[in-house]
Amino acid sequence: MPDVALAAPNEAAADAGEQIARGGGNAIDAALAAALVTMVNEVGIVSLSSGGFITVQPPDGSAPQTVDGWMEMPGRGRDLGGGTWDVHTAYGDGVTATIGAGSVAAHGSVAAFGEAHARWGSLPWHEIVAPAIDVARGGFRLGSASRYYLEHVHDLIFGWDDQSRSAVHDVDGQVTTGLIVLPDLMGSLELIATEGPAALHTGDLARLISADVLDRGGILGPRDLAAYRPVVRPSLLSTVGDWTLGTNPPPSVGGVCVAAMLRLLDGRPYAGWDGDDVTHLVRVQRAVLGHRLAVLDHTDDLERDAAAFLDLVDRDHLAVLESGSTAHVSATDSEGGACSVTVSSGYSSGMIAKGTGIWLNNCLGEPELNARGLHGLPPGTRLLSNMAPTVGRHTDGSALAIGSPGADRITSAIVQAVAGFVNGGLGLQQAINHPRVHVHRAGRPDEVVKTETDLTMYYGGVAATLRRHDGHLVAAADPRRDGAIRLVRAATDHRPDAV
Repeated sequence: MPDVALAAPNEAAADAGEQIARGGGNAIDAALAAALVTMVNEVGIVSLSSGGFITVQPPDGSAPQTVDGWMEMPGRGRDLGGGTWDVHTAYGDGVTATIGAGSVAAHGSVAAFGEAHARWGSLPWHEIVAPAIDVARGGFRLGSASRYYLEHVHDLIFGWDDQSRSAVHDVDGQVTTGLIVLPDLMGSLELIATEGPAALHTGDLARLISADVLDRGGILGPRDLAAYRPVVRPSLLSTVGDWTLGTNPPPSVGGVCVAAMLRLLDGRPYAGWDGDDVTHLVRVQRAVLGHRLAVLDHTDDLERDAAAFLDLVDRDHLAVLESGSTAHVSATDSEGGACSVTVSSGYSSGMIAKGTGIWLNNCLGEPELNARGLHGLPPGTRLLSNMAPTVGRHTDGSALAIGSPGADRITSAIVQAVAGFVNGGLGLQQAINHPRVHVHRAGRPDEVVKTETDLTMYYGGVAATLRRHDGHLVAAADPRRDGAIRLVRAATDHRPDAV
């Protein structure tokens, strides 16, 4: 039984990881169990109709791998278009999203969980799903992140579907403060526990989801779900000091941005974050995020253009510098394994698929993920993603897992936390707590440099865990969200409030 450190978005998710670790599970088992709980209780942020990525540092010290379970464009054999409408919300200083059945993409996160579990997990699959079933059975209250989001969108996005409206609203039409219980969701999770992830792709759940989406004018059909496959790729590597970091490779764009920013920081901050360091950070974000908006979001060959951009970063820093809602779980264990999981359902389509209790995603309707428009990609094509779950291995054998939710702030949040810890001499929790800066709409006429004054979930929700070379475990969660941490030791258990 390995020792396990875990950082998760809420107490119930952390409890799930702790339960699995106490049962003999490793970092991968604990992280997957915690992330499945977020798909139950992080309403409006993530659900079983989600996409995501899992980056794993195997305990044997071999190269990190990333499992791609991100969203695919559906619509095989169908005319595209219809079943959608746009809403404008005050969330995040103003967000326009497309919702409705036509915004639902082909999900893949649970399929990716199954792949990661088969490769690196140690406990039976049904034990990994069991804590999520328990949370669904007993019901749950909304956490601060869900409540903050729903206060902005409960009527616009979650009010048009009867099941959705009744689940999140009280009798006065306000966001509920009571328990949310979705009996069909418990049944769906039980099917996933017994049949595996295939239940969401070729089983009864897949049939229920696709039938409801098609009936309401969407394009997600049974062929789209049946054809979905998770993809395992070598992680994108960067060396920062004595750390080798592995993050999400193309066709995701998030990992490319993290790698480029870390390389361009050139070892900054040298000791904490001073004014010069922050000025340099803004230049780095402007260069990288501006290149993403101008080139990477529109390319017909992301792998080629991402490689060319990173080559330019490595060759000539000066030339470069002058030119999307999620949940995250991190875990490391005493055997040297590390697992970083990021999952998302977008802003939500607003509908619960009949007979499933599952809120469906709206990832086709997120403008930042679909630079070519709502239905602008061929069916079967992976969408863009900001996600960048990251793991690291130090020359002394230490292992790190880190990541963040936060849409287009994911990459800047991760980079600032990693740089503060690796370069700046800050403790892991200090590095996460430090105020952040984000360049919004980089390189455009309406660019805004946003500097954090009060801690807010807008700037992400970093979760990180660390196994030091001497076996000491550290876990750190972001105060910007209801983060929770656990340290589970083989001999004696410790449940800290903060580290």
